[in-house]
Amino acid sequence: MSLVRMNSSKWAACLVLGFGAGCCSALAQYPGQVKAQDKDQPILRAISVLEWTGEAGKPKTSRMIPVAVFDGQTLQDGGIYLARPAPLALESEVEYELRENGKNVGIYVIHGAGQQQGSWVGFGAWKPMPTPKPPSVAKIDDSFSDKDDDRPTLHRKHQKGDKGSSNDRSSAPPPDPDRPTLHRTETGSNSSTAGDDTDRPTLHQKTSSKSGSANSDNSSSSASGSTASSSAPAPDPDRPVLHHSSTPEQVTNASATNPLPAISDPDRPRLIRGKPKEEESIEAPSLVGLPQQMHQMVAVSDARNRPEHIWTYSWSNPEDVLHLKAELEQTAREALGLTAPVAATKPKVPHTKSRASKAAHAKVAVPPEPPQLVDEDFRVFQLTYGSSATMVLTAHSAGDLADQKFVTLIAQPDLYGNIRIIFKNLTDGRHLDVTPHMRLVDAVDALSDNRGELLFELRGRTQRRFALYRVYRGQVEQIFSTSGEYIAAAAGE
Repeated sequence: MSLVRMNSSKWAACLVLGFGAGCCSALAQYPGQVKAQDKDQPILRAISVLEWTGEAGKPKTSRMIPVAVFDGQTLQDGGIYLARPAPLALESEVEYELRENGKNVGIYVIHGAGQQQGSWVGFGAWKPMPTPKPPSVAKIDDSFSDKDDDRPTLHRKHQKGDKGSSNDRSSAPPPDPDRPTLHRTETGSNSSTAGDDTDRPTLHQKTSSKSGSANSDNSSSSASGSTASSSAPAPDPDRPVLHHSSTPEQVTNASATNPLPAISDPDRPRLIRGKPKEEESIEAPSLVGLPQQMHQMVAVSDARNRPEHIWTYSWSNPEDVLHLKAELEQTAREALGLTAPVAATKPKVPHTKSRASKAAHAKVAVPPEPPQLVDEDFRVFQLTYGSSATMVLTAHSAGDLADQKFVTLIAQPDLYGNIRIIFKNLTDGRHLDVTPHMRLVDAVDALSDNRGELLFELRGRTQRRFALYRVYRGQVEQIFSTSGEYIAAAAGE
């Protein structure tokens, strides 16, 4: 008996434990209160390049080239990241901030996307930066002030709810029985009341028979007008009416609306509903190929508002940049094989009293100008707060594309004020597909860490791509590169 009871108690305990375990598993599947989105969760940041022809702000043709999307950990290829089928960086209504040397100069809104030469590009409208709203001035609440503020008063102004205010009828003093009052006299049975003074003189309006008849006419007309107010008055046949230019048969009914096909003048302008002016620019022909008049600018799209980071380097002595630029240009000429002539030194004039000898020695040959660099682009950046200057120079030699040479130099000044080359890229027109020409676009903060990276376009004869380079501790490292993009024309053609 005890064994049966023990077994039954164990069975009941097992049922209880099993039911409790099931409840725990069911409760474990419900997470409870859903946590809000973490504030430290990274926000996507897209880096693109705007290419356009024409005037800045009012381009003739334009397109947006996606470069990279930072997902908080790594840089993704902006041309294929979350493509459905267009990539995420080119979705409709995506807004980009156009930046020149870190300063916001405009906004570009994407309205559509398409493929050119197998790569995705975006089209949209260039808009100016919105002007900040002026600070709102707090309005002074004068609802509790007296009606006549200019009149001097000897008492304190009371507000609503204060004891003894004019709005509190219960605290008002009793009226003076000897104070004269004015009453309006009434005719008929209401002319005499219990409180009227029978001896008080009154003023009456003098009426005549004509005025009485006029009043009666006016009363009758007003009465008839009140009864006829519900019905619209008859139209005046002599009143001028504006009509559209149409046939005499259509002018008979002025209240009828003439349909557009019945207008006799086809050249007459008409008001129709259309697209806003800011969206008309997207109907312009898109940019195709690589024209020589094409401009480039960095575009950044970030959901979080971040302060501007200007990459301009401030020189303590403005003459230092001229010296360093001349030294960097000489290095570029040597790399391109453009030997600059050595400056002729002025010979020493012997000590003689002859004027002819002095005049002969005074004529010194002026050295010729050094060979010019074609499409020279020299810029100086401060890529991090407190860092030294980072100089970038790109140029090429003259001649046909096959005979041209291209050079890109990245340098920094040393402790003694001399130039130090930390990166050098040299190629020619016959090997552009193997070693492309590096064209500087601008500096940009791609990783949202207040550190600037150099964005280059690597252009070959039949392909091009974009790459990001980081300058750190005197070294240059490529941290990202897009996939190859076919181009319609070779570089320089």
